[in-house]
Amino acid sequence: MSDAPISAGEQPGRWVAVCARERLTQHRIVCATIAGVGLLVVADGDQVHACERACPHEQADLSLGRVADGRLYCPRHLAWFDLTDGHISPGWPSRALRRYPVRIAEGHVWVDAGAL
Repeated sequence: MSDAPISAGEQPGRWVAVCARERLTQHRIVCATIAGVGLLVVADGDQVHACERACPHEQADLSLGRVADGRLYCPRHLAWFDLTDGHISPGWPSRALRRYPVRIAEGHVWVDAGAL
């Protein structure tokens, strides 16, 4: 996560404002859609992460899960995903959770749409 503002030299339209940063003080998980892709913005302490919304194991809606200690827990099978690297908890046959670059600037959470 970067606190740097979006610079004029970056690719136009690449970074998309998803929600106000303040919203994450009221909700730890915020749902968004960028270019038809469902994603989550997740607050874990001072850290903000963006990831895919559907669990890669059984496509459960991860917005119904919970966040604790740097992990996002699936509401269906209680496996967890590490928010820093996307890896799933041991013993689950699934790929890692897709994560997307995030910035905090101008009071908003921005996600790199070019990474979707």
